[in-house]
Amino acid sequence: MILFYIVVATAAGGLLSVLIAASLTQAVLGRVVKSMVSLSAGVLLGTALLKVLPEAFESKTAPHRLFATLLGGLLFFWLLEKAELYRHVHHHEGDGHDHHHHFDAQQAGRGGLSVLVGDTVHNFCDGVIIAAAFLADPGLGLVTALAIMAHEIPQEAGDYIVLLNAGFSRRKALLFNAISGLAAVAGGVLGYFVVGPWQWVMPYLLVVASSSFVYVAVADLLPQLQQRLSWRETLLQVAWLGAGLGLVLLAMAGLQGHHH
Repeated sequence: MILFYIVVATAAGGLLSVLIAASLTQAVLGRVVKSMVSLSAGVLLGTALLKVLPEAFESKTAPHRLFATLLGGLLFFWLLEKAELYRHVHHHEGDGHDHHHHFDAQQAGRGGLSVLVGDTVHNFCDGVIIAAAFLADPGLGLVTALAIMAHEIPQEAGDYIVLLNAGFSRRKALLFNAISGLAAVAGGVLGYFVVGPWQWVMPYLLVVASSSFVYVAVADLLPQLQQRLSWRETLLQVAWLGAGLGLVLLAMAGLQGHHH
């Protein structure tokens, strides 16, 4: 049954993002992505710092080993991003980031299919993280999957916009995004069979998951929100970020109530 949950959770984010991208125009999709960046930052930080890390530190593993793992995880994801294997694409033409015209086409064209390669690696890592969380505790797996889904939707939508700007047809961009999303399912299934017998490694994997969430939020999402905006737009960003934290707290409260 746990394997079924893992497959559903890993497939959901990719399918939702493809459906949203297919149903919305590029202009509307761009506005959705901008709002979702703030929301997913709140969800990722809340999940990492309020749920996943506390779960790992409640184990009997020595805290200094877990902190060393956290440091290693942050550096690992930084190096992956430098190698363009852990890309987080949320910008789009006309997003106010002061990129010159056709910036996205140059970015996607210059690196060939690096956007898709990076997204595939990212999705595979997410799948392993979801599997480890479900194996540790089904409730933790659900919260972790929701956090990844909250980030996956704007990321996949951003990839889709970049591919369109690079000259891909709508059908081709959607197809490649869907195929890339299947990497999360592969990572989840592999994680289930490889991680399952090694229970002692669970706290370390939870810390690696947290390092991924914190890195994405702090290195990618929050800097995107550091723009000179009107007070109304700033309040809207804060509201979306707060909504992300609120979703995590509601999910945690619901799971605790279910356990009782």
